[in-house]
Amino acid sequence: MDCAVTFTAKETAELLPSTRPADPLGADEIEGRTLASLISAGTEIEGAYRGSKFPTHPGYAAIMEVQSVGSNVKTLQPGARVFVSGGHRSWQRVAQNSAVVVPDGLAPDRAVLARLMGVSMSTLVTTAARPRDLVLITGLGLVGNLAAQTFQRCGYDVIVFDPVEARREAAKKSGIKRVLEALPHDDASIKGRVALHVECSGHEQSVLEGCKLVKRRGEVVLVGVPWRRRTEMYGFDLLHAVFHNYVVLRSGWEWEIPYSPTDFRCRSIMENYQAALRWLAEGSINTDGLVALRSPKECQNAYQDLMQQRTERPGIVFDWTQL
Repeated sequence: MDCAVTFTAKETAELLPSTRPADPLGADEIEGRTLASLISAGTEIEGAYRGSKFPTHPGYAAIMEVQSVGSNVKTLQPGARVFVSGGHRSWQRVAQNSAVVVPDGLAPDRAVLARLMGVSMSTLVTTAARPRDLVLITGLGLVGNLAAQTFQRCGYDVIVFDPVEARREAAKKSGIKRVLEALPHDDASIKGRVALHVECSGHEQSVLEGCKLVKRRGEVVLVGVPWRRRTEMYGFDLLHAVFHNYVVLRSGWEWEIPYSPTDFRCRSIMENYQAALRWLAEGSINTDGLVALRSPKECQNAYQDLMQQRTERPGIVFDWTQL
């Protein structure tokens, strides 16, 4: 029986029956069974699980095994494994041009992390900073950890910081070379030399500190979502740092680049996903110890564990093959 994770009330997740669309499969669509789906600790929990509109059917990214294809689909056949921005349900139906083939040998629980790599890759392809420039990344959840590995892989000099020791240790185990225990306010080799600060925590104090650390005309990019106020700092403090340090402060909104390749535009979301999957498959991005596999039957505990930050690993992936 098909089923889906459903938010039925505030901070309540249940695995309930789900019905596939009654409409015939479109000519350009594919459909199949879900192998794995990734929880977004930010978007799903802060934006929906703790929200006010129910029922809600969450989802962020999934790996599916194609079972049927539309009449116009030529490049995908039943049995193919593809990455999609799908929901937490036992089945997926999507347009063929929104699916990316998973490289042979790449496990679904690793492949699905391409979605979170794509978040910071939009910054990677739009920043003025170039390889060998100094990049600071703050906030070492899944997005920040993968961002640090991605920029480091591309030749940037990366330094990272998170106040949580477990996250710093996870970053070290991932192969991130320069992990800081404190922000380097008085380190002349860093202060005023950072070309790009990728802020992944959503903490306003971290944004302010980044504006003080970047070089003149350096970029501070807000990848982490500021879901709630965390300090008593004044806007003046941030504005003063931006103005006097000539900071380029901007959103890290990943969708500022086209979804699909277009003429005369630099990169696209789909191309970023393809690159992310290739790097994951070749092993240049280390995902060991980053996610825990859970059955969708454990969805309530999974969301609670992430919300309460009581997981040993920063991410959770639902394994739909356990049903």
